[in-house]
Amino acid sequence: MTDASSASRMPEIRVPGLLTLGGLIAGLVLGALLQGTSALAAILPVTQPLGDLWLNALKMTILPLVSGLLYTGIVETAAAASAGALARRTLGLIIAVLAMSAVLGGVLMPLLLHLFPAQGLGLAPSGPQAPATIPGFADFLGSLVPVNVLSAAAEDAMLPVIVFIALFAAASTRLAEEPRRQLALLFEGLAGAMIVVIGWVLALAPLGVFALGLGLAAHTGAAAIGTLGHYILLVSSLGLCFLLLGYPLGVLGGRKRLGAFARAVLPAQVVAISTQSSLASLPAMLSATRALRIPATSGEFVLPLAVTLFRSTGPAMNMGVAIYAAHLAGYPLSSGAITAGVLVAFLTTFGAVSLPGTISFVASIGPIVAAMGAPLWPLGILVAVEMLPDIMRTVGNVTMDVAVTAAVDAGVEGGDPEARVDGAPSEPDPETIH
Repeated sequence: MTDASSASRMPEIRVPGLLTLGGLIAGLVLGALLQGTSALAAILPVTQPLGDLWLNALKMTILPLVSGLLYTGIVETAAAASAGALARRTLGLIIAVLAMSAVLGGVLMPLLLHLFPAQGLGLAPSGPQAPATIPGFADFLGSLVPVNVLSAAAEDAMLPVIVFIALFAAASTRLAEEPRRQLALLFEGLAGAMIVVIGWVLALAPLGVFALGLGLAAHTGAAAIGTLGHYILLVSSLGLCFLLLGYPLGVLGGRKRLGAFARAVLPAQVVAISTQSSLASLPAMLSATRALRIPATSGEFVLPLAVTLFRSTGPAMNMGVAIYAAHLAGYPLSSGAITAGVLVAFLTTFGAVSLPGTISFVASIGPIVAAMGAPLWPLGILVAVEMLPDIMRTVGNVTMDVAVTAAVDAGVEGGDPEARVDGAPSEPDPETIH
């Protein structure tokens, strides 16, 4: 392990979120206005290749970026687990919530689409598309372990590649310190370089999503705009579920009164809405733990660990986006495909470092869509509106971070003899906790 958090060493990338959203809106409006006109026939031969080029540039970053982030995330999680009983208790609760999040995302989004169907689903890009083959559960089991990881990567078989990277990262924790450190630096450098590349690609996002949005609206008209609004509401509702689940966790698991927990976490939620950053909300979350009379020895240990590793809304909302993208492309999903997506959504959350929402969007959701065998092109459009659901992501994550801290501290108060030394939680090794 290196001596600092990988998240803190990742390059700072600024993504033109408002310009990207504006580019999408302009493309949709122009495409809808020119639908069926001769002017559109002259514009599409230029914009369609431009949109495809930008989308391919986005897709090419997914595998190396996920490889670097996932390896680094798993190694740092293993290092955190070695810090003592309090860290293991925290990680156990975090892993349980993340697994539940992935499963709920795979269950709730198909249900929401059934209950609240959208007009305009089943859209497809203008170019010729290969007929979809729907994998079954037996295909899912057979795809878990790759015969050849390089050929699997070349064929965009994301699930076996991710399983291989996870096993490789876990195995590296058994190595001696020097080779372990060198591998960590290699994968950290890979992730950092790919973040720079994807930053370059996303700098052109206003132009790319304009071209994609124009082509989409040219074939569907104003229905595309309504579909995007429907998408934002449904995906945000998954984040709202976990925001609300934070309250019973804080009350039942953390043994706090509902009113006290709600009042304490409200300022942190306000900061989360204004900054859209869990890291920027950390001081407000620490104030919330003090208001809840959680000892500093618990709050100042658990919260930084949670902010680093825990994004409760991530698996659920990422699954929601992936399933919606498949529906947008008219790709039917089998139970095996959704199971594969759930597994990838759970695993890749450990590589979700603190990055701009659009970069995290590509790194987290691209592998899920690929693992389910669905087309990736809808992500090039949906990434333009990610800044809106991202607000719900951050508020839900902040609420669950405080709730988990309260629950872990209540468990320590319950009398775990390994979790306290002289009445306080045992201190972690500063070399392994970031």
